[in-house]
Amino acid sequence: MKRTTNVIALVKDGERYVFLYDGGSTDALLRQFGRYASDESLSFSWYDAAVLSQRVRRLKAAADEVESLPRAA
Repeated sequence: MKRTTNVIALVKDGERYVFLYDGGSTDALLRQFGRYASDESLSFSWYDAAVLSQRVRRLKAAADEVESLPRAA
């Protein structure tokens, strides 16, 4: 199975948040969103965490669907 690196980014209030992750690190990425949202020194909000989490989950669902398709021999 080929390992793919995914990128998701947010630019807000002059700050750039760029996250690189693979299919096996989705849960860790979602936890990181929560840590950033709870850090008052960052402009990253709980709303940002929710939006990015939803996007990551949708991308994972789409990737899982493609992975489950039969492969041509």
